[in-house]
Amino acid sequence: MLLLLASLAGCGLQPMYAGGRSGEAARALAGVRVEAIEGKSGWLMRNALNDRLAAMGDGEARYLLKVQLDDRIEGLGVRANDVVTRERRTLRARYQLVDTSSGETVLDDTTGWDAGIDVTSSEYATVAAEDSALERLTEIVADRVLARVALDARP
Repeated sequence: MLLLLASLAGCGLQPMYAGGRSGEAARALAGVRVEAIEGKSGWLMRNALNDRLAAMGDGEARYLLKVQLDDRIEGLGVRANDVVTRERRTLRARYQLVDTSSGETVLDDTTGWDAGIDVTSSEYATVAAEDSALERLTEIVADRVLARVALDARP
């Protein structure tokens, strides 16, 4: 067991969020500002990103995070009478991290996630499920974006 621990110590890997708010990742994320994002999904995404960034502290705005969203709902399960019984909501984000001092794009990447939705006979319940799925998706995609940004932003 000690041999295994000793070999891991020499591999050069270290936890990304080591040090909490004073760690390298937290300091890097504290310097990120999020540009306004269009639409309802954009409003939810920007709030999710800002909530996470606020937890890292408030630093000098060294980076600007630009996000473009693609939010789609498509029918999956279809009965013989062409009634949709299941939908998939997909949220994709293309994001760019721009260094505010040089204007250079440090990171240009995409990520996304999807969620399944049961379509019921109640239109209200279906719309509520679609909205709930969008809220969950923005949380997941925001986490994925910031995990990647933390690797490229430097304090």
